[in-house]
Amino acid sequence: MPAHRDPGQRDDDADVIVVGAGPSGSAAAYYLAQAGLDVLLIEKSRFPRDKVCGDGLTPRAVKALVAMGVDVSEEAGWLRNKGLRVIGGGMRLELDWPELSSYPGYGLVRTRASLDEQLARRAQAAGVKLLEGTTVTGPVLDDDGRIVGVQTQAEAEEKPRSTDNAERLRGASPPPGGTTPGGRTLRARVVVAADGNSSRLSIAMGLRKRDDRPMGVAVRTYYTSPRHKDDYLESWLDLWDGDRLLPGYGWIFGMGDGTSNVGLGMLNTSTAFGNTDYKALLRRWLRSMPDEWGYTEENRTEPVRGAALPMGFNRTPHYHRGLLLAGDAAGMVNPFNGEGIAYAMESGEILARVVAQALARPTAAETERVLRGYPEILQDAYGRYYTLGRIFVQLIGRPKLMRYATARGMHHPQLMKFALKLLANLSDPMDGDASDRIISAMTRLAPASR
Repeated sequence: MPAHRDPGQRDDDADVIVVGAGPSGSAAAYYLAQAGLDVLLIEKSRFPRDKVCGDGLTPRAVKALVAMGVDVSEEAGWLRNKGLRVIGGGMRLELDWPELSSYPGYGLVRTRASLDEQLARRAQAAGVKLLEGTTVTGPVLDDDGRIVGVQTQAEAEEKPRSTDNAERLRGASPPPGGTTPGGRTLRARVVVAADGNSSRLSIAMGLRKRDDRPMGVAVRTYYTSPRHKDDYLESWLDLWDGDRLLPGYGWIFGMGDGTSNVGLGMLNTSTAFGNTDYKALLRRWLRSMPDEWGYTEENRTEPVRGAALPMGFNRTPHYHRGLLLAGDAAGMVNPFNGEGIAYAMESGEILARVVAQALARPTAAETERVLRGYPEILQDAYGRYYTLGRIFVQLIGRPKLMRYATARGMHHPQLMKFALKLLANLSDPMDGDASDRIISAMTRLAPASR
């Protein structure tokens, strides 16, 4: 049950509490600190920690990283790629990332264990206070039911921490909040839920997932492979088990470290969703691969792990009684391609701009008025595009239509280049070519994602 604030208790521990130090939480915390706010970022695990992901970053995500001042050079350990290799309909096409003024012309690969820690440390370097190994167990509410803080529970014992330069950034000051054994109550003027797809904090505040939004599921693992250093991210539109076509889509992303990230995904618009053994499905697909690629059980280096992909604003409203949602907690995965990192970071930046403006207002009523505008700002940024994405996932959930579209599209490289721009949300609406203007018109004419 949520705790209620006692009027006699002490002042806030921060201007803003951000729950979850994934890409959305760390980005939000970073930009909030850049705006001069006192920010507390709470992460239930300790870095480095893994997250299920394809580890591939499109130019959209690269742009978000650069905006945070992250060194994305190859010397800093990033592996660059030129574009997307699409395999389907008995063909393969290598599609370079488009040349645009709005986005860089390259993508990146980085493990989530490394990426997420880098972003959290970047937030720390900006002045954010980070609590690792601390679980948020529930909201703290005032008498009006507005969230004014969180209840937390720290780990009983500390796990080993990384010992690189980030240790220096972590700082030696004691954590804020109360010192009651077994837990703390932490307070802030605004609270951000960036705690992922399950978002326990959102649920505790009465915000549930929407059944009218698409949902995906993905499984992935790593294999030692000679294909570990690839100039292209690889997407498989057809998954074969011998002569039988399997549901879903697959990927192979070389990590540059001797391994490949190999996985597959499926949308809930597929009839096979929810009644499929995804790990067995992955093994059956990989049996069709050449032996020399190395995608065999003896070369697997990590367990096969799965995760949900919350798409197209599948949890709303994005602002509710002092709580703002960002990233996967807000269901911000792109329905077209399953990309979440770019939108997580972008939504963190959007959220920070809104909160900074809100907390600069002189009265509580004015602050609330600004915060209530956050959902509409997200709608303006993504709502119409996500509507197109929902239509797209309904269409590709029909196996015959998907096979037909793949077979026809793969014979038309220009059409596939257009599809790459649309699916990856990479276009220049003002300065682009005809394909950019078509995408802009499609998005503009689509209804908002309410």
